[in-house]
Amino acid sequence: MFKPKREIQNEAEFVFIDDLVPQDHLLRKVDKYIDFSFIGEKVRPFYSANNGRPSDPIMLFMMMFIGYFYGIRSERQLEREIQTNVAYRWFLGLKLNDPVPDHSTISWNRRTRFKDTNIFQDIFDEIVLQAINHKMVGGRVLFSDSTHLKANANKHKFTRMEVEVETREYMEQLNKAVDEDRNSHGKKL
Repeated sequence: MFKPKREIQNEAEFVFIDDLVPQDHLLRKVDKYIDFSFIGEKVRPFYSANNGRPSDPIMLFMMMFIGYFYGIRSERQLEREIQTNVAYRWFLGLKLNDPVPDHSTISWNRRTRFKDTNIFQDIFDEIVLQAINHKMVGGRVLFSDSTHLKANANKHKFTRMEVEVETREYMEQLNKAVDEDRNSHGKKL
């Protein structure tokens, strides 16, 4: 009558990942309006066309976007979250059995390949600009210290301004997490 849990977990099923992600999921909206393909051109100068292992820099930046967007402050944790979250896999174009890029790959690219560049800020700015152009970003409500404040703004009168948002703080938090992880495993900084 009842199947044991172990037997159920070993059954094969035919599913579409698209069916497993709710239609109103936030990453569906991001996928619909934000075109990440511009990243390929931006990072082309940092890659060799005929040397090294093949890489997908767009996926790496999209992974970092997920981490930034969902407040995941560790690349190791980001890798684990992507392994288990179907919506993240769908957003990145990964199948259920596809391997997730290793946290050390993300870290190496961030700390070595793109060191001393503004590439993260440039990409972040472009994503924000696309979000503004698709009316995904608005100034109607401001959240500060978990206190809900209504903005004092006229909906019919506004001025478009370019606002610089620093991604440096997020990068510093990732560096700190890597250093703590290395220290806890007895590795060199």
